Amino acid sequence: MPQPPAPDRRVQKTRALLHDALASLVHEKSYDDIVVKEILSRANVGRSTFYAHYRDKGELLDRGIREMLQLDALSRAACSRSTIDELLRFSRPFLEHVEQFRRDGEIPFAAGRTATVHAHLRRVLESLLVDELRGMARSTEVVASDLLARHVAATYVLTLEWWLEHPTLSAREVDTRFRALVGPTLERALGGAPWTHPERSV
Repeated sequence: MPQPPAPDRRVQKTRALLHDALASLVHEKSYDDIVVKEILSRANVGRSTFYAHYRDKGELLDRGIREMLQLDALSRAACSRSTIDELLRFSRPFLEHVEQFRRDGEIPFAAGRTATVHAHLRRVLESLLVDELRGMARSTEVVASDLLARHVAATYVLTLEWWLEHPTLSAREVDTRFRALVGPTLERALGGAPWTHPERSV
């Protein structure tokens, strides 16, 4: 299937400014308390420009999450030792993005400010996963693709929330725990190469 043309550099720059502005605000206050005017001020972008790209802050959040999680061909080629590794290739890069905020002295997705953002994350991830799972062998024979996608997405968000209670763990360690939770289920549902615990595969 041909890929849609990439947006020009000005569009990419504007979207990046808006995504970065929203991300920085989310780490400062509850997403529900953020208004579009604050995003525009932080990004130094005009209102008409914002609405030329997004309907509202919810669509901006969803697209930002989607881009961070995007299951693209490049990451597919780079990571895959097995079907399960391929499917879960979004996990560690996203966790490392969150970890970067900790290195910068911020508390990412602090307790009490997470519910709406995590709901968006779960929904976007579920949508990406179900598209992939529908093309994989056996997933509908053992567990329906949409149910399996929901299970993986929900477990990922729960693992991210659990990380808030264990902030000394690294992104790599949290990724290992997430894969340990979903790996055996995915192996049974997808078949193919046996799942290997990440700590034992190196």
